[in-house]
Amino acid sequence: MKIVVLFPTITEAKYFKRDDVEVIFSGVGLIPTAFSTYKAISDTAPDVIIMGGIAGVYKTSSLKIGDTVLVSDEHQADLGLFFADGFQHLGRRANDMSFDVLSPVHCRYATEVPIFRTAVSNSMNCGMAEFVDTDGVDIENMEGASFFYVCSKLGVKFFEVRTISNVVDVNHDDWDYETSIKNLADGLNKLVDYLKL
Repeated sequence: MKIVVLFPTITEAKYFKRDDVEVIFSGVGLIPTAFSTYKAISDTAPDVIIMGGIAGVYKTSSLKIGDTVLVSDEHQADLGLFFADGFQHLGRRANDMSFDVLSPVHCRYATEVPIFRTAVSNSMNCGMAEFVDTDGVDIENMEGASFFYVCSKLGVKFFEVRTISNVVDVNHDDWDYETSIKNLADGLNKLVDYLKL
């Protein structure tokens, strides 16, 4: 089985060391991740592609710093417009243009792996923005929705593993990079081992 693991940054891959998977770095954000995901799939033709990274947790979630999850759904949370009455997501506002907004994007494979808790995520261009809808959402990252979108469109089996590094709050500065990155590597190893059974 050919497995590719995509990380936004080299730092997030610090403790993940395996010879039986290919590691690729996508860069931070939705646009570089879309390109890197497409290129990784085109160049390597993987059986499975995995995104691994850290994420923030919303205060309404029961998750805590250090927890590792599989993401089941990604929302393009800050895709929208501001009006006199505030921010409105593009997928929820009627207009005269005809287009599809895929939000959320669902990972149908997440429930196939019972060794992780699943979580719903917001993907953001603007992290910690207070105007986005967080109802029923656990975590926040900056790449997942584009990764989900490209993988879904190309029909490739995919997973997203995220470990909580911080609370999503502009006044909460105590990010735990070391624990979250170590736990991320542990989680990715568990997933790869499970897939190779």
